Amino acid sequence: MKLNHGLAILGLLTLQGLLPLRGGAPRPSRLMLRSAAALVLDQQTGQTLVEKQAEAIMPIASITKLMTAMVVLDAHQDMQEPLVIENVDKDMIRHSRSRLPVGTRLTRSEALGLALMSSENRAAHALGRAYPGGVEACVKAMDAKAVALGLTETHFQDPAGLSSGNVSSAQDLARLVDAAYRYPQIREYTTRAEATIHSGRRTLQFINTNALVRAGRWQIGLSKTGFINEAGQCLVMQAMLAERPVLIVLLDSWGKYTRLGDANRIKQWIEARLRNNG
Repeated sequence: MKLNHGLAILGLLTLQGLLPLRGGAPRPSRLMLRSAAALVLDQQTGQTLVEKQAEAIMPIASITKLMTAMVVLDAHQDMQEPLVIENVDKDMIRHSRSRLPVGTRLTRSEALGLALMSSENRAAHALGRAYPGGVEACVKAMDAKAVALGLTETHFQDPAGLSSGNVSSAQDLARLVDAAYRYPQIREYTTRAEATIHSGRRTLQFINTNALVRAGRWQIGLSKTGFINEAGQCLVMQAMLAERPVLIVLLDSWGKYTRLGDANRIKQWIEARLRNNG
């Protein structure tokens, strides 16, 4: 995919609400987004459809886990190898809660699924710990992958996205999402509505952190949410809008549901214009 770093004419007109509808329909109102940074690209052409502070560098929270997944899959480790959640996998930065108790046994595939679908921090850390060379080597591989993908504003400090030092821009993240979309496992795991893990006698139920996946009104090919205080609410997706594959990046949304509201506003905005303007 050829991504255009400039603001395309369609993107500028769309964002400003200047693109008239066919048949003399009234000019639409301006698209208002509450996310601090946003970018929507046509995945096939790289055309910018919506842009807002797309070059601003900011923390990306658990969007990080997409890169963790890519380097883990690139390492071609045995996906059925059992991993055990250890004390070292606990979140010592945010002290966030987890539904994976220390001692939980799960396969690498299950850990990857939980890290991507339900943003499980302990699962993500366990994946990094079990990476050849450990967490430090995993983070180095993530930075190297970013360089290889041309992500000049993207840097990592941990595999779960708990550090505010995990940073990127909406422009870079569109490229990252496009790269992650090439991995069938990532597409599958990020778009599951729910998953069940059997650990000993316990059965653990997990749901996708993106309510849009669970609602079923979108055609989503890849999804990842993120949140830490410094990053705000974040969301990236690959989805079909008006029969066109698009990449959506929303960063630093305020409020629990604002990123979902912004995504739905973008969907309505783009579908109305693409269907009426070809």
